[in-house]
Amino acid sequence: MAERGTALLERPERPRRPPRPAQDRTVSLPVGLLRTARPRQWIKNVLVVAAPAAAGDLASRHTVVQLAIVFALFTAAAAAVYLVNDARDAEADRAHPVKRRRPVAAGDVPVTVAYVVGAVLAAAAIAGAAALCNPMTGALLTAYLSMQLAYCIWLKHVLVVDLAVVTTGFLMRAMIGGVALGIPLSRWFLITTGFGALFMVAAKRYSEAVQMEEAKGATRALLDEYTTGYLRFVWQLAAGVAVLAYCLWALESGGVAAQALLPWRQLSMIAFILAVLRYAVFADRGTAGAPEDVVLRDPALAVIGLVWAAMYGLAVADL
Repeated sequence: MAERGTALLERPERPRRPPRPAQDRTVSLPVGLLRTARPRQWIKNVLVVAAPAAAGDLASRHTVVQLAIVFALFTAAAAAVYLVNDARDAEADRAHPVKRRRPVAAGDVPVTVAYVVGAVLAAAAIAGAAALCNPMTGALLTAYLSMQLAYCIWLKHVLVVDLAVVTTGFLMRAMIGGVALGIPLSRWFLITTGFGALFMVAAKRYSEAVQMEEAKGATRALLDEYTTGYLRFVWQLAAGVAVLAYCLWALESGGVAAQALLPWRQLSMIAFILAVLRYAVFADRGTAGAPEDVVLRDPALAVIGLVWAAMYGLAVADL
């Protein structure tokens, strides 16, 4: 028994398999650049059709082609801003629980490369607007890039001005389609769009402030300057003004066309108010992140938006 036990003890151990190398989580440079350009946020650039849609001018081939060009130019400009922004914020983003996975912060895209590609895209957007659109479109796109780059460098650290700059970016998206096609922009369109954008921007800031209350100073230092009460006041005020402006526009627009089945313009107020109230649910919970994420993850809000779009389209077409 002793010999047997000794033999068992002396039996050579099986060679262990070498540990598997940790999975490489890095991504290629082109993929990293594409992710930094935020493809999911390109949906915001659909706002370029807002003014032509409001005017009922979407039927001609010239309009469709021009809007496609403007969409591409604005997407390139926005991508340039994202690249520069992420390059400047790489250090701060590494302290954020979510933003640290951004390609520049994670080291997948070198900071220098982000700056160079951003500059090339910005120059291409301005040159494209000058060559393919009217001068006012080029001027508006240049103003957008100048304002957003100033935001990345300085204005994002100025209290209240940061909210105004981001809001104006949304408003410029909504204006540029009309500017490119020479469509006059009504005051109600500008007021509703502007305060609707402020509502979403302030709701996003409020959500960030709520989520980062226990990690103050780790990211976006300006959030420490805002109180959640103030940001709540801003998004509630903006929501109220947007709803009021939309209702005044709908009620001021006159009676129902003879061939129309129902007063679609006035009925669209119901869907618009429901959409604002539904979005406010997420704002109140502190979960209203990027607007496109809120819409995509909430089927009810998406359905309300489609119903509103259908009513608005019927009103514009006088059906």
